[in-house]
Amino acid sequence: MLPENATVAPLLVDHAVPGPPHGRWTVAAWEGLPDDGNRYEILEGVLWMTTAPSAFHQWIVGRCIELLGVPARQRGLGIWFTAPIGVILSLHDAVQPDFLFIRAERVAALVRERRIHGAPDLIIEVLSPGNSTEAMAQKRALYAHCGVPEYVEIDPAQCCARVYRLEGDAYRAPVICNDTQTLHLTCLPDLPVAVAALFADAPDTTL
Repeated sequence: MLPENATVAPLLVDHAVPGPPHGRWTVAAWEGLPDDGNRYEILEGVLWMTTAPSAFHQWIVGRCIELLGVPARQRGLGIWFTAPIGVILSLHDAVQPDFLFIRAERVAALVRERRIHGAPDLIIEVLSPGNSTEAMAQKRALYAHCGVPEYVEIDPAQCCARVYRLEGDAYRAPVICNDTQTLHLTCLPDLPVAVAALFADAPDTTL
C-alpha cells in the first residue's frame, strides 16, 4: 500500500512498494509496477513516485503542448509526448517527464517498443511546491549525463522558466526567464514562447 501522505512531489517509495531493494531497481522491475494512477520513476536505481498533479500543473503542460508541441508537429520539426510516458535512459534510469520533444530525424531511432529509448532533444518539467530538491537535482544531473541537450524547469510559484543547456557532460548555469520575458529554445528556435502565456487564463492557479 502506498503511503497516505503521498504528495505531488516525487517521493521515495522503496519502503512501500514491493520490489528490488533501495538503489537496485531496474527498468525490468519498473515495467512490472502496477498501473495504479501514480507516476513511478527510477533514478540511479532508486524508485520515486508522484501522485496526481494539480489542475494548474496540467494547465501549464497543456500550454506547452499548444505553444510548442502542436506547432512543431505541424511544421514537421518533430514530435512531442507528455507523461505518463516511459523514457529509458539506462538500465537503472526510467523517467516520465511532463513534456518532451524529439526532432524529426531522431524519432525512428528513439521511439520503439512502447517506450522512448535515449535522450530526447528537450525535456520540460513543471515544478510543484513540494518538489524534492534532492530528486530534482538528481534528475538534472541524470539528464545532463545522458545527453539531454536542453532541459527546462517551469516554476509556477516564481512565474519563471529556467533553461539548462548542455556543455560537455554538465549543464551550464540556467538562463532564467521571468513572466515579462520570452523563452527561446535551441531545438525550436522559431517557436519563442512568452513565459506569461504559460500561466495565462488558468481557471485555478492553486499550487
